[in-house]
Amino acid sequence: MFASVVLYLGLIAAGIGALSVVVPLRFLGIRGRRAGLGLLVSGLALVVLSIALPARETRVATPRTELDHFIPAYQFHEVHVMAIHASRERVDDAIRSVTADEIALFHTLTWIRRFGRPGPESILNAPGDKPLLDVAMRSGFLRLADDAGREIVLGGLVAAPRGWRPHGRPTPERFRALRQPGFGLVAMNFLLRDAGPGVCTLTTETRVYATDPATCRRFAPYWRLIYPGSAVIRRMWLDAIRRRAESSPRSAP
Repeated sequence: MFASVVLYLGLIAAGIGALSVVVPLRFLGIRGRRAGLGLLVSGLALVVLSIALPARETRVATPRTELDHFIPAYQFHEVHVMAIHASRERVDDAIRSVTADEIALFHTLTWIRRFGRPGPESILNAPGDKPLLDVAMRSGFLRLADDAGREIVLGGLVAAPRGWRPHGRPTPERFRALRQPGFGLVAMNFLLRDAGPGVCTLTTETRVYATDPATCRRFAPYWRLIYPGSAVIRRMWLDAIRRRAESSPRSAP
């Protein structure tokens, strides 16, 4: 999170500085082109700093969830939590049924992330009327665990050695065992917990584990760049699940 903030501050400062080298933005207190150049250089320095910041590895001491079992150590992650006034069964059904069209800003943010390229069907180019989890599992993600009413875990790869090809059919066991250098593993879960009569807490967490320092360094700039948009998508995804679950007449306790 900190590195992402530094990166975006640097990009904003560099952009304002570059404009002020051409036309000083006096309404921002930039009096001349030299000041604009100084801001541009400072902004670029912040960008370099954000890329150079090391990614600390976190390790789960005592596994409590299926996600903990599949990715017990990680360098990058995000967590979002939402209380929903519906039963765990209704929320579980909403998780499995919600579509991209129900998630605010989903199409806009994923369009930006893929730089406007159409490409094949994927989690970043999802048809609006199909359950998003189904799209994910048809386009590279593997169902690692599925405990109905409690936790769903999906996993995939964000990095692999050049020329690598999987041998055999992907399985949760092979995913868990994949720790050779050069790989980046990603897993995301939806975890449900009771929070009182007719209320449950829905948590979604995404973890990325790079299996060696070089892969971690290569992935860090990408993660820090996409983090704000990814966080918005996750929050809007949870909100779409909440609306779908709470709109059901069977949601009431």
